[in-house]
Amino acid sequence: MIFIVVKFQVKPEYVDEWPTHVAAFTSATRSEPGNLWFEWSRSLEAPDTYVLVEAFQDDAAAAHVNSDHFRAGLETMRPLLSGTPEIVSTTIEGATGWSEMGELKIG
Repeated sequence: MIFIVVKFQVKPEYVDEWPTHVAAFTSATRSEPGNLWFEWSRSLEAPDTYVLVEAFQDDAAAAHVNSDHFRAGLETMRPLLSGTPEIVSTTIEGATGWSEMGELKIG
């Protein structure tokens, strides 16, 4: 599994509408074969920052970054951002999805 986390620092005038601006990109990515998840969150410490957590089957990430909607999504984001996004991207061998947290079992 390819696991990716990206932090996007959004200009103040666009921060509340960010989810609307990236809705088409989000929907298209979630529909891709091999996409495991694609989830946005907003930082509690830096309210102008959105965090994207995404994962792909090992062979699907290349198709994602070469897709038309990926390029279009980046161009949609570019004027809304106040800085270059920060990314962590890694391959997790043998993983196929989320696991339960053993240290905090509920029920």
